[in-house]
Amino acid sequence: MTTYVWGYLEEYHEEREDILDAVQTVFGSGRLVLGPSVEGFEREYAAYHGLPHCVGVDNGTNAVKLGLEALGVGRGDEVITVSNTAAPTVVAIDEAGATPVFVDVDPVTYLMDTAQVEAAVTPRTRAVVPVHLYGQCVDMAPLRRLAEAHGLALLEDCAQAHGARHHGRLAGTMGDAAAFSFYPTKVLGAYGDGGAVVTARDDVDRNLRRLRYYGMEETYYVVATPGHNCRLDAVQAEILRRKLRRLDGYIAARREVARRYAEGLGDLTGESGLVLPAIAPGNDHVYYVYVVRHPRRDAIIEALKGYDISLNISYPWPVHTMTGFAHLGYATGSLPVTESLAKEIFSLPMYASLTPDLQDKVISALRQVLERL
Repeated sequence: MTTYVWGYLEEYHEEREDILDAVQTVFGSGRLVLGPSVEGFEREYAAYHGLPHCVGVDNGTNAVKLGLEALGVGRGDEVITVSNTAAPTVVAIDEAGATPVFVDVDPVTYLMDTAQVEAAVTPRTRAVVPVHLYGQCVDMAPLRRLAEAHGLALLEDCAQAHGARHHGRLAGTMGDAAAFSFYPTKVLGAYGDGGAVVTARDDVDRNLRRLRYYGMEETYYVVATPGHNCRLDAVQAEILRRKLRRLDGYIAARREVARRYAEGLGDLTGESGLVLPAIAPGNDHVYYVYVVRHPRRDAIIEALKGYDISLNISYPWPVHTMTGFAHLGYATGSLPVTESLAKEIFSLPMYASLTPDLQDKVISALRQVLERL
Protein backbone atom coordinates (compact mmCIF):
# COMPACT_ATOMS: atom_id res chain seq x y z
CA MET A 1 0.00 0.00 0.00
CA THR A 2 1.49 3.32 -1.05
CA THR A 3 1.70 5.97 1.68
CA TYR A 4 0.66 9.32 0.24
CA VAL A 5 0.73 12.80 1.73
CA TRP A 6 -3.04 13.17 1.93
CA GLY A 7 -5.66 10.91 3.52
CA TYR A 8 -8.90 11.60 1.66
CA LEU A 9 -10.32 8.11 1.77
CA GLU A 10 -9.50 7.39 5.40
CA GLU A 11 -11.43 10.47 6.51
CA TYR A 12 -14.34 9.70 4.20
CA HIS A 13 -14.73 6.18 5.55
CA GLU A 14 -14.76 7.53 9.11
CA GLU A 15 -17.32 10.27 8.39
CA ARG A 16 -19.28 8.75 5.50
CA GLU A 17 -22.70 8.68 7.16
CA ASP A 18 -22.51 12.33 8.21
CA ILE A 19 -21.24 13.44 4.79
CA LEU A 20 -24.03 11.62 2.94
CA ASP A 21 -26.60 12.98 5.38
CA ALA A 22 -25.33 16.50 4.62
CA VAL A 23 -25.85 15.90 0.90
CA GLN A 24 -29.36 14.56 1.50
CA THR A 25 -30.17 17.55 3.72
CA VAL A 26 -29.41 19.96 0.89
CA PHE A 27 -31.05 17.93 -1.86
CA GLY A 28 -34.15 17.43 0.24
CA SER A 29 -34.41 21.14 1.08
CA GLY A 30 -34.82 22.22 -2.52
CA ARG A 31 -32.41 25.14 -1.81
CA LEU A 32 -29.39 24.30 -3.93
CA VAL A 33 -27.86 27.78 -4.31
CA LEU A 34 -27.12 29.88 -1.21
CA GLY A 35 -30.04 29.22 1.17
CA PRO A 36 -30.01 27.88 4.76
CA SER A 37 -26.94 25.67 4.49
CA VAL A 38 -24.71 28.50 3.27
CA GLU A 39 -26.23 30.95 5.74
CA GLY A 40 -25.79 28.47 8.57
CA PHE A 41 -22.15 27.81 7.76
CA GLU A 42 -21.41 31.52 7.42
CA ARG A 43 -22.97 32.21 10.80
CA GLU A 44 -21.16 29.33 12.49
CA TYR A 45 -17.76 30.01 10.92
CA ALA A 46 -17.98 33.67 11.88
CA ALA A 47 -18.87 32.64 15.43
CA TYR A 48 -15.90 30.24 15.59
CA HIS A 49 -13.67 33.24 14.95
CA GLY A 50 -15.58 35.60 17.22
CA LEU A 51 -16.34 37.85 14.26
CA PRO A 52 -19.67 39.24 13.01
CA HIS A 53 -19.25 38.37 9.33
CA CYS A 54 -18.38 35.44 7.07
CA VAL A 55 -19.10 35.36 3.33
CA GLY A 56 -18.87 31.98 1.59
CA VAL A 57 -17.36 31.90 -1.90
CA ASP A 58 -16.56 29.21 -4.42
CA ASN A 59 -12.84 28.71 -3.72
CA GLY A 60 -9.86 30.07 -1.83
CA THR A 61 -8.42 31.92 -4.80
CA ASN A 62 -11.58 33.95 -5.18
CA ALA A 63 -11.64 34.49 -1.42
CA VAL A 64 -8.34 36.36 -1.79
CA LYS A 65 -9.46 38.14 -4.96
CA LEU A 66 -12.83 39.28 -3.63
CA GLY A 67 -11.30 40.12 -0.27
CA LEU A 68 -8.89 42.50 -1.97
CA GLU A 69 -11.62 44.02 -4.14
CA ALA A 70 -13.88 44.47 -1.11
CA LEU A 71 -11.05 46.37 0.56
CA GLY A 72 -10.77 48.71 -2.41
CA VAL A 73 -7.75 47.18 -4.13
CA GLY A 74 -7.79 47.36 -7.92
CA ARG A 75 -5.97 48.21 -11.10
CA GLY A 76 -2.80 50.22 -10.65
CA ASP A 77 -2.36 49.22 -7.01
CA GLU A 78 0.44 47.14 -5.52
CA VAL A 79 0.02 44.35 -2.99
CA ILE A 80 2.95 43.07 -0.92
CA THR A 81 3.14 39.33 -0.31
CA VAL A 82 5.57 36.40 -0.51
CA SER A 83 6.76 34.11 -3.29
CA ASN A 84 7.02 31.08 -0.98
CA THR A 85 3.33 30.29 -1.25
CA ALA A 86 0.89 28.43 -3.46
CA ALA A 87 0.53 30.23 -6.77
CA PRO A 88 -3.20 30.99 -6.21
CA THR A 89 -2.28 33.68 -3.65
CA VAL A 90 -0.49 35.60 -6.37
CA VAL A 91 -2.94 34.70 -9.13
CA ALA A 92 -5.71 36.27 -7.01
CA ILE A 93 -3.76 39.51 -6.60
CA ASP A 94 -3.23 39.64 -10.36
CA GLU A 95 -6.91 38.92 -11.05
CA ALA A 96 -7.90 41.78 -8.74
CA GLY A 97 -5.96 44.02 -11.14
CA ALA A 98 -3.10 44.72 -8.75
CA THR A 99 0.63 44.10 -9.07
CA PRO A 100 2.19 41.57 -6.67
CA VAL A 101 5.32 42.80 -4.89
CA PHE A 102 7.40 40.15 -3.12
CA VAL A 103 9.45 40.14 0.05
CA ASP A 104 11.58 37.24 1.20
CA VAL A 105 10.79 34.82 4.03
CA ASP A 106 12.40 34.00 7.34
CA PRO A 107 14.99 31.21 6.95
CA VAL A 108 13.83 29.41 10.11
CA THR A 109 10.02 29.57 9.97
CA TYR A 110 9.66 30.11 6.18
CA LEU A 111 7.04 32.79 6.91
CA MET A 112 6.99 36.36 5.59
CA ASP A 113 10.00 38.33 6.85
CA THR A 114 8.03 41.27 8.21
CA ALA A 115 11.22 43.34 8.62
CA GLN A 116 11.44 43.60 4.81
CA VAL A 117 7.92 44.87 4.21
CA GLU A 118 8.36 48.59 4.89
CA ALA A 119 11.14 48.89 2.30
CA ALA A 120 8.74 47.43 -0.29
CA VAL A 121 6.06 50.08 0.31
CA THR A 122 5.64 52.61 -2.52
CA PRO A 123 3.03 55.30 -3.22
CA ARG A 124 1.09 52.62 -5.14
CA THR A 125 0.98 50.10 -2.28
CA ARG A 126 -2.58 49.48 -1.17
CA ALA A 127 -2.48 46.22 0.79
CA VAL A 128 -0.34 43.51 2.38
CA VAL A 129 -1.25 39.82 2.13
CA PRO A 130 0.64 37.84 4.79
CA VAL A 131 0.39 34.09 4.17
CA HIS A 132 -0.06 32.00 7.31
CA LEU A 133 1.94 29.18 5.80
CA TYR A 134 1.99 25.45 6.56
CA GLY A 135 -0.24 25.87 9.61
CA GLN A 136 1.23 28.75 11.60
CA CYS A 137 0.81 32.52 11.67
CA VAL A 138 2.90 35.41 10.48
CA ASP A 139 3.68 37.91 13.27
CA MET A 140 0.90 40.41 12.61
CA ALA A 141 1.86 43.11 15.15
CA PRO A 142 4.53 44.82 12.98
CA LEU A 143 2.28 44.55 9.95
CA ARG A 144 -0.59 46.23 11.80
CA ARG A 145 1.69 49.09 12.82
CA LEU A 146 2.95 49.44 9.26
CA ALA A 147 -0.57 49.33 7.83
CA GLU A 148 -1.75 52.06 10.20
CA ALA A 149 1.26 54.25 9.39
CA HIS A 150 0.81 53.96 5.62
CA GLY A 151 -2.96 53.53 5.33
CA LEU A 152 -2.75 49.98 4.00
CA ALA A 153 -5.27 47.15 4.13
CA LEU A 154 -4.32 43.80 5.68
CA LEU A 155 -5.81 40.66 4.13
CA GLU A 156 -4.69 37.48 5.85
CA ASP A 157 -4.29 34.42 3.62
CA CYS A 158 -5.45 31.66 5.98
CA ALA A 159 -5.81 28.85 3.44
CA GLN A 160 -3.35 26.72 5.43
CA ALA A 161 -4.10 27.92 8.95
CA HIS A 162 -7.65 27.05 10.03
CA GLY A 163 -7.65 27.19 13.81
CA ALA A 164 -4.04 28.37 14.17
CA ARG A 165 -3.35 30.99 16.82
CA HIS A 166 -0.80 33.74 17.41
CA HIS A 167 -0.51 34.85 21.03
CA GLY A 168 -3.99 33.43 21.54
CA ARG A 169 -5.63 35.15 18.58
CA LEU A 170 -7.06 33.01 15.80
CA ALA A 171 -5.67 33.27 12.30
CA GLY A 172 -8.13 35.43 10.40
CA THR A 173 -8.90 37.81 13.25
CA MET A 174 -5.83 40.06 13.07
CA GLY A 175 -6.34 42.00 9.84
CA ASP A 176 -9.09 43.86 8.01
CA ALA A 177 -10.30 40.61 6.49
CA ALA A 178 -9.10 37.05 5.99
CA ALA A 179 -9.41 34.58 3.14
CA PHE A 180 -9.86 30.83 3.66
CA SER A 181 -9.79 27.86 1.32
CA PHE A 182 -11.74 24.67 1.97
CA TYR A 183 -10.01 22.57 -0.69
CA PRO A 184 -10.24 18.91 0.39
CA THR A 185 -6.67 18.71 1.72
CA LYS A 186 -7.07 21.65 4.11
CA VAL A 187 -7.30 21.35 7.88
CA LEU A 188 -11.00 22.12 7.35
CA GLY A 189 -11.69 20.70 3.90
CA ALA A 190 -14.82 20.31 1.81
CA TYR A 191 -15.53 17.54 -0.72
CA GLY A 192 -14.77 19.87 -3.61
CA ASP A 193 -13.86 23.53 -3.87
CA GLY A 194 -14.95 26.15 -1.39
CA GLY A 195 -13.76 29.32 0.30
CA ALA A 196 -14.78 32.13 2.60
CA VAL A 197 -13.81 35.59 3.79
CA VAL A 198 -14.25 36.63 7.42
CA THR A 199 -14.20 40.22 8.63
CA ALA A 200 -15.25 42.49 11.47
CA ARG A 201 -16.00 45.35 9.06
CA ASP A 202 -19.59 45.92 7.99
CA ASP A 203 -18.53 47.73 4.80
CA VAL A 204 -16.30 44.86 3.70
CA ASP A 205 -19.10 42.37 4.36
CA ARG A 206 -21.53 44.39 2.20
CA ASN A 207 -18.98 44.68 -0.59
CA LEU A 208 -18.25 40.95 -0.50
CA ARG A 209 -21.89 39.95 -0.74
CA ARG A 210 -22.33 42.13 -3.81
CA LEU A 211 -19.10 41.01 -5.41
CA ARG A 212 -19.83 37.27 -5.12
CA TYR A 213 -23.28 37.77 -6.67
CA TYR A 214 -22.70 39.79 -9.86
CA GLY A 215 -22.74 43.12 -7.98
CA MET A 216 -26.40 42.64 -7.01
CA GLU A 217 -28.09 43.45 -3.73
CA GLU A 218 -31.55 42.59 -5.03
CA THR A 219 -32.30 39.88 -7.59
CA TYR A 220 -31.45 40.93 -11.16
CA TYR A 221 -30.36 44.48 -10.17
CA VAL A 222 -26.65 45.37 -10.23
CA VAL A 223 -26.24 48.30 -7.84
CA ALA A 224 -22.51 48.95 -8.04
CA THR A 225 -19.44 47.87 -9.99
CA PRO A 226 -20.32 44.54 -11.64
CA GLY A 227 -19.09 41.61 -9.59
CA HIS A 228 -18.67 37.91 -10.13
CA ASN A 229 -20.47 34.59 -9.80
CA CYS A 230 -18.52 33.21 -6.82
CA ARG A 231 -21.06 31.63 -4.49
CA LEU A 232 -20.24 28.83 -2.08
CA ASP A 233 -22.03 25.64 -3.12
CA ALA A 234 -24.79 24.66 -0.69
CA VAL A 235 -23.71 21.01 -0.52
CA GLN A 236 -20.17 21.99 0.39
CA ALA A 237 -21.48 24.46 2.96
CA GLU A 238 -23.56 21.79 4.67
CA ILE A 239 -20.62 19.39 4.72
CA LEU A 240 -18.43 22.12 6.17
CA ARG A 241 -21.00 22.77 8.90
CA ARG A 242 -20.66 19.15 10.03
CA LYS A 243 -16.87 19.19 9.79
CA LEU A 244 -16.52 22.51 11.60
CA ARG A 245 -17.78 20.76 14.74
CA ARG A 246 -14.78 18.42 14.44
CA LEU A 247 -12.17 21.06 13.54
CA ASP A 248 -10.57 21.19 16.97
CA GLY A 249 -10.36 17.40 16.92
CA TYR A 250 -8.65 17.45 13.52
CA ILE A 251 -6.13 19.95 14.88
CA ALA A 252 -5.43 17.85 17.97
CA ALA A 253 -4.86 14.78 15.79
CA ARG A 254 -2.46 16.68 13.51
CA ARG A 255 -0.50 17.92 16.50
CA GLU A 256 -0.17 14.35 17.73
CA VAL A 257 1.19 13.31 14.32
CA ALA A 258 3.68 16.18 14.52
CA ARG A 259 4.70 15.11 18.03
CA ARG A 260 5.39 11.57 16.82
CA TYR A 261 7.54 12.89 13.96
CA ALA A 262 9.55 15.05 16.36
CA GLU A 263 9.99 12.08 18.68
CA GLY A 264 10.93 9.68 15.87
CA LEU A 265 13.23 11.99 13.90
CA GLY A 266 14.48 14.57 16.37
CA ASP A 267 17.76 12.77 17.04
CA LEU A 268 18.62 12.94 13.30
CA THR A 269 18.79 16.72 13.13
CA GLY A 270 22.24 18.20 13.03
CA GLU A 271 24.80 15.95 11.36
CA SER A 272 22.26 14.26 9.06
CA GLY A 273 21.22 17.63 7.62
CA LEU A 274 17.54 17.07 8.32
CA VAL A 275 15.69 20.15 9.61
CA LEU A 276 12.30 19.71 11.30
CA PRO A 277 9.63 22.46 11.45
CA ALA A 278 10.28 25.41 13.76
CA ILE A 279 7.40 27.09 15.56
CA ALA A 280 7.56 30.89 15.64
CA PRO A 281 7.25 32.55 19.08
CA GLY A 282 3.65 32.84 20.25
CA ASN A 283 2.30 30.44 17.64
CA ASP A 284 -0.01 27.45 18.06
CA HIS A 285 0.76 25.39 14.94
CA VAL A 286 -1.99 23.31 13.30
CA TYR A 287 0.32 21.43 10.88
CA TYR A 288 -1.54 21.70 7.60
CA VAL A 289 1.64 20.18 6.21
CA TYR A 290 4.74 18.91 8.00
CA VAL A 291 7.56 20.52 6.05
CA VAL A 292 11.12 19.33 6.60
CA ARG A 293 14.32 20.40 4.92
CA HIS A 294 17.43 18.63 3.63
CA PRO A 295 20.12 19.64 1.09
CA ARG A 296 19.70 16.28 -0.69
CA ARG A 297 15.93 16.49 -0.86
CA ASP A 298 15.54 15.08 -4.36
CA ALA A 299 17.65 12.01 -3.61
CA ILE A 300 15.63 11.34 -0.46
CA ILE A 301 12.30 11.56 -2.27
CA GLU A 302 13.52 9.23 -5.01
CA ALA A 303 14.84 6.70 -2.49
CA LEU A 304 11.58 6.70 -0.52
CA LYS A 305 9.69 5.60 -3.63
CA GLY A 306 11.40 2.25 -3.12
CA TYR A 307 9.49 1.99 0.15
CA ASP A 308 6.17 2.82 -1.59
CA ILE A 309 6.20 6.28 -0.01
CA SER A 310 5.28 9.21 -2.24
CA LEU A 311 5.96 12.71 -0.89
CA ASN A 312 4.95 16.21 -1.87
CA ILE A 313 6.97 19.43 -2.13
CA SER A 314 5.37 22.65 -0.91
CA TYR A 315 6.59 24.35 -3.08
CA PRO A 316 9.19 23.35 -5.69
CA TRP A 317 8.97 26.58 -7.73
CA PRO A 318 8.90 30.02 -6.12
CA VAL A 319 6.14 32.05 -7.73
CA HIS A 320 8.49 34.80 -8.89
CA THR A 321 10.48 32.26 -10.95
CA MET A 322 7.44 30.96 -12.86
CA THR A 323 7.20 31.97 -16.50
CA GLY A 324 3.64 33.11 -15.94
CA PHE A 325 4.97 35.86 -13.67
CA ALA A 326 8.07 36.74 -15.67
CA HIS A 327 6.48 40.12 -16.45
CA LEU A 328 7.02 41.13 -12.80
CA GLY A 329 10.74 41.29 -13.50
CA TYR A 330 12.21 39.35 -10.59
CA ALA A 331 15.64 37.97 -11.44
CA THR A 332 17.00 34.72 -10.08
CA GLY A 333 18.65 35.50 -6.76
CA SER A 334 16.29 38.35 -5.89
CA LEU A 335 14.66 36.33 -3.08
CA PRO A 336 17.54 34.13 -1.90
CA VAL A 337 15.92 32.46 1.10
CA THR A 338 12.80 31.54 -0.87
CA GLU A 339 14.88 30.17 -3.74
CA SER A 340 17.08 28.13 -1.40
CA LEU A 341 14.08 26.64 0.38
CA ALA A 342 12.52 25.53 -2.90
CA LYS A 343 15.49 23.24 -3.51
CA GLU A 344 15.45 21.61 -0.07
CA ILE A 345 11.96 21.44 1.47
CA PHE A 346 9.54 18.51 1.30
CA SER A 347 6.46 17.39 3.20
CA LEU A 348 6.05 14.22 5.21
CA PRO A 349 2.58 12.64 5.26
CA MET A 350 0.29 14.70 7.49
CA TYR A 351 -3.43 14.25 7.99
CA ALA A 352 -5.66 13.75 10.98
CA SER A 353 -6.37 10.08 10.24
CA LEU A 354 -2.75 9.05 9.68
CA THR A 355 -2.28 5.92 11.78
CA PRO A 356 0.75 5.34 14.02
CA ASP A 357 1.63 2.23 11.99
CA LEU A 358 1.77 4.13 8.70
CA GLN A 359 3.67 6.97 10.32
CA ASP A 360 6.17 4.52 11.81
CA LYS A 361 6.69 3.18 8.29
CA VAL A 362 7.56 6.68 7.05
CA ILE A 363 9.86 7.40 10.00
CA SER A 364 11.68 4.07 9.64
CA ALA A 365 12.12 4.45 5.89
CA LEU A 366 13.37 8.02 6.18
CA ARG A 367 15.87 7.02 8.86
CA GLN A 368 17.20 4.22 6.64
CA VAL A 369 17.52 6.52 3.65
CA LEU A 370 19.34 9.20 5.63
CA GLU A 371 21.77 6.62 7.03
CA ARG A 372 22.75 5.65 3.46
CA LEU A 373 23.26 9.17 2.12
